[in-house]
Amino acid sequence: MPDYKGIQGTAVQNFAGDPANPIIGQVWYNSISGTFRYNEVAPQLGAWSTGGSLNTARSGVGGAGIQTAALAFGGNAAPGNTGATESYNGTAWTTSPASMNTARRFLAGCGATNTAALGFGGIVTAAVGNNESYNGTTWTELNDLNTGRSQMGGAGTNTAALCFGGNSATPATVNNTESWNGTSWTEVNDLNSTRQNLAGIGASNTAALAFGGFTGTTIVGNNESWNGTSWTELNDLNSARRNLAGAGTQTAGLGFGGEPTPGGAFVGATEQWNGTSWTEVNDLNIARRQLGGVGTQTSALGFGGNTNAPAEVTSTEEWDVATRGAWATGSPLNTARDGLAGAGTQTAALAFGGQTTANVANTESYNGTLWSNVASMNTARRVLAGCGTNTAALGFGGYTTANAANTESYNGTSWTAVNTLNTARESLAGAGTNTAALGFGGFSTANSGATETWNGTSWTTSPATLNTARYALAGCGSTNTAALAFGGNTTPPSTLRSETESWNGSTWTELNDLNTARRSMGSTGTNTAALVFGGQTSPAGAFAANTESWNGTSWVQADEMNTARLNLAGAGTQTAGLAFGGSPPQTAATEEYNDPYYDNLTITTTT
Repeated sequence: MPDYKGIQGTAVQNFAGDPANPIIGQVWYNSISGTFRYNEVAPQLGAWSTGGSLNTARSGVGGAGIQTAALAFGGNAAPGNTGATESYNGTAWTTSPASMNTARRFLAGCGATNTAALGFGGIVTAAVGNNESYNGTTWTELNDLNTGRSQMGGAGTNTAALCFGGNSATPATVNNTESWNGTSWTEVNDLNSTRQNLAGIGASNTAALAFGGFTGTTIVGNNESWNGTSWTELNDLNSARRNLAGAGTQTAGLGFGGEPTPGGAFVGATEQWNGTSWTEVNDLNIARRQLGGVGTQTSALGFGGNTNAPAEVTSTEEWDVATRGAWATGSPLNTARDGLAGAGTQTAALAFGGQTTANVANTESYNGTLWSNVASMNTARRVLAGCGTNTAALGFGGYTTANAANTESYNGTSWTAVNTLNTARESLAGAGTNTAALGFGGFSTANSGATETWNGTSWTTSPATLNTARYALAGCGSTNTAALAFGGNTTPPSTLRSETESWNGSTWTELNDLNTARRSMGSTGTNTAALVFGGQTSPAGAFAANTESWNGTSWVQADEMNTARLNLAGAGTQTAGLAFGGSPPQTAATEEYNDPYYDNLTITTTT
């Protein structure tokens, strides 16, 4: 049997701590902690991203299926109940011509797919026991629940379901549990904790989980597991709440959204269940209650619900688990500044322009380890745009003592002034190379949507402008025919933007928005694989560490930066990014983003 030395070519080494740059798969002994350690891909991390919106805004909605084949039915669609049924294909919702026979809200639902679902209970004008089965085309009325109720939990399939808790027609909070065999409901052992407004998950009527809810006086985080015969109390949710949703199974679940305080703010809190305990993970992008939930622990869907506005919403979010990206601290810039531009890759980057107490022309080159001062720009300026590499870059626009049109090209040694932009402007975005660039957005005398292409000699104004004229936006792209524009600000009044637009060389097309509206952020990547980080996220001036990753269709929350900031610059790719500079206060901080991220972990043993 081969040993570690035979596989890796070296023996296990002893370090006072962890080695500075361990090799993937390397094992060592940490003499300080007294443990054996190893380096591998960090644990996977889940995040919510925006999906296709429901056609009918509603709360108290029933659900069935999986993330790519889901069903939404019933609910409260102000000003009244609805029986509308919608099917989701992983991209968009389609309204079925067949509505439920009985329109109602606060019903429960279950089912393995969007063509085999069960909807039961709910409120018409009072709690009912109505039970209907959906076959992908029509709803059929079946035998009712023994106890009419609403706001209960449900689990299982359309032929093997479980209904538990809720509020009965009395009205009263109940702990009754009923099991469905495809023909009729049978009373079985009750929940240990009487409650309503709880969530339920599970693949059958013999293996389910009930969590959260309201006892009638108290919001709880109680968690119980069903084994086909009885309920067993397990570890509670970390955040007690009612009107939440769930997805997954008895041993691998997800709980999200809800209301932790009567009359208080709704939440997007998401917790993951491993069969033993709950762990807090990334929140929903839109805090809400009374939403629907389907899917698995690693691939879930949350839809509809009610926000604090208050209003029923159509918003849909998709939960996916992927390899984990993370930010690590790099060497700082030599000159702390903000409003600078960047170009290049994570290991060969360029930082130029910006401001300290005044505009600067300083240029620095990064080799993956250290920043070195190189030739300065000819015109000192801030809030300019940049693109290219650290040996072939382009800097354009910005602000000197007025909006600037100046363009300069860098060849790895010096900057040369070249033909200017047609529209002088500041706080614009850029993409492409130093011979095929794109400049777009910004502020001239007003919000600008102007788009100009650079051919290595001169700028040409495109007849096509951004759909949303704005400034302090971000952009990325490898050429002047394939770019992405996102975020920014418009005025008056001052409004943060989340719009995302893609450029194909002739027109801008609106795509799914950022999860967090922001301005003055850093970015890198292409029009199908981008990264955005930092920026200002509230009109009051709050700045963020938020990071989002673009997959060509939607934005997904990623690991936060170590230093929250705005007016920073970026370079690199979606999976190997670089962030540098920014404020407040003006900083030289540099961070490197890697996805997947490799971490040092401890070897544990059992006896």
